[in-house]
Amino acid sequence: MKIWPLVILLLSAPLVELYVLIKVGGVVGAGWTLGLVISTAVIGLALVRIQGFAVLSRIQQTLARGEVPALPLLEGMALFVAGAFLLFPGFLTDILGFTLLIPPIRRGLIRFFVGYFLVINPVPGASKPRAQDGGRVILEGESQRLDRDNH
Repeated sequence: MKIWPLVILLLSAPLVELYVLIKVGGVVGAGWTLGLVISTAVIGLALVRIQGFAVLSRIQQTLARGEVPALPLLEGMALFVAGAFLLFPGFLTDILGFTLLIPPIRRGLIRFFVGYFLVINPVPGASKPRAQDGGRVILEGESQRLDRDNH
């Protein structure tokens, strides 16, 4: 994976945010712009907190059933990223943060990235995923349990 697109994005994003803040400030005034930025952060973080507790509850329920809570854990990570976007001052990062707060969009993005990294960049030595009826994917592999008592 080339790193240059990421470097360009990280360097240009603050400049674009600053440009948008200046333009909005020129239209509605500096005070209103500052108020909008602060209020989106406060409202967004309150929503992240509420959804975070809901995801934590789903993780606990999944663990209680003896299943691996992969999707809820990834949702928690996406909510963390949403919170970070909402803390950065600016309207574009707020839009990204609020977009991640919409559960169907968040889950769709998670499934897209998981599918991308599993299919496009498989783990070395792992067998390729094979489709099963119903559109589900089966990943074959081996596991080994290492207990502390068994050295």
